[in-house]
Formats: sequence, C-alpha cells, structure tokens
Amino acid sequence: MIRLSTHFSLKELTRSETAVRKGINNEPKEKEIENLKLLCENILEPVREKYGIPFAPSSGFRSLALNTDIGSSDTSQHVTGQAVDFEIPGVPNMEVALWVKENLEYDQLILEFYKKDVPDSGWVHCSYDGKRNRKDSKRFDGTTWSPLS
Repeated sequence: MIRLSTHFSLKELTRSETAVRKGINNEPKEKEIENLKLLCENILEPVREKYGIPFAPSSGFRSLALNTDIGSSDTSQHVTGQAVDFEIPGVPNMEVALWVKENLEYDQLILEFYKKDVPDSGWVHCSYDGKRNRKDSKRFDGTTWSPLS
C-alpha cells in the first residue's frame, strides 16, 4: 500500500465506485501523487489531528475521464490531485469547515449542500495548491453561493 501521509493512502484518495463500475482508469501520475501528498499533509492530517477521529475521504483524485463522467468541471482541482471531499463522523460539517477556514492554509474551501438544521448534511470540499493558496471560502447549497460564516 502506498502511503501519502501517516493516516492516508493513495488507495483512499483514488477510490471510486463509479470508475470501477464503468472501467474508467483513475490512476494518478507522479505530479498528481505529489499534489495528493501535499493535500494530505496540509489539510487531511491537521484535521485528523484536531478531531482525533479516523475518516476516509469520499472523493480525492479523479481522472479527467472520471470527472467528466460524473458531470464535474474539467477545471476541477480533483483532476490535479489538489482537492478532497470529506466528512468527520459525528462532527457537524459546518464546524469542520469553519475550523479549516480559521486554522489552515488552503486554496479553496466549500461547504457543499449543507443544511443548517441537519448538522451532518453535505460535505467539506477543500483544495491545497503548493504554489498559491487563495483562502477562498464559501457555501454552496446546490443553486446559490454564499460566504462561509
């Protein structure tokens, strides 16, 4: 098993039932693996350390073919290995997103499909760019973008 960091493996960050089901190659190249390592070291490991709860990302690297198949943008940072979607079991997604916003360097942070009265709704999308991090944070409910606060 190839480890990207202490708690996260390449297999976890490339796992896709859609790719398996449809026979889509979802293996990253060397540059994408390097980006995934930075993502794990700078986003996932600090979150794991903060909450002390094991978790597996729901989506990490996506090949362009897989990304297109699921209807995501060709410019998604998932394609470059710079983005991850995740939740921490038992911790409200808003809490996790706000902790990342206040404590970590990141490029983009989106609390996606979160509903205020359903703490475990949606998920946290976060990206890390080793060269420039914009610290762009927002919420997306499926139709409307708003500030993350």
